[in-house]
Amino acid sequence: MPSSMKVLFLGDVIGKPGRMAVAEYIKTVSADFIIINGENLAGGIGITPTTAVEMFELGVDAITTGNHVWKKKEMAHYLMEEKRVLRPLNYPLGAPGFGYTNLRKNGLSLCVTNIEGRIFMGALDCPFRAMENLLENNNGIPIVVDFHAEATSEKIAMGWFLDGKVSALIGTHTHVQTSDEKILPGGTGYLTDAGMTGPVDSVIGMAKEGVLKRFITQLPQKFEVGKDDNEVQGVFITIDTSTNKCLKIERIREKVS
Repeated sequence: MPSSMKVLFLGDVIGKPGRMAVAEYIKTVSADFIIINGENLAGGIGITPTTAVEMFELGVDAITTGNHVWKKKEMAHYLMEEKRVLRPLNYPLGAPGFGYTNLRKNGLSLCVTNIEGRIFMGALDCPFRAMENLLENNNGIPIVVDFHAEATSEKIAMGWFLDGKVSALIGTHTHVQTSDEKILPGGTGYLTDAGMTGPVDSVIGMAKEGVLKRFITQLPQKFEVGKDDNEVQGVFITIDTSTNKCLKIERIREKVS
């Protein structure tokens, strides 16, 4: 088995421009596993089976989500069939789908899990206790966590809570990349938010005009995905396969055609 593995994690992929950016970017890089947050793959809000399959055909290994995972009604059934598309682990008992998946490829194993925050978000089960339960049943496989949360403090707290217990904790949801990538003392790679993959000439992925009208008038508006200035944002994580500790965390922000 190789002494280390390289994981590519891309922040929230926004609609068709984001999907095109993923297709363009992953042709140019090398990684043992590729993970994306895909809760906005379809039209900028939600995910469909078709858009998930499109990403898998490109070479994506797992898709995490968040509070928009339920926007398309066809996903409830699909989530029970496709374990590589995750809904947050801390949804109440009985919610369709799976909160983690174990990937195996080229002699390497990786557990990917998805949790959702509760500050300024939905009233879900406790993400801290959900992770405790998952860790009790882990068989020594390195774990990468997507923490889909609004509050910076909640993400930072989770990083300290999981330090030394998981290989990396990467935040998503705000679509604004932070510059605080680090390896915590226990060996966990950490980034508060991976950002977004898609049109940055926008308001967090949506065309500016509709969003501005909504803020100014407070009236409902039809939001459309932005079209210009496509970027890939995310992080490369290098994990020691003997200790499961993070050896390197490298933030990505690159323009694509």
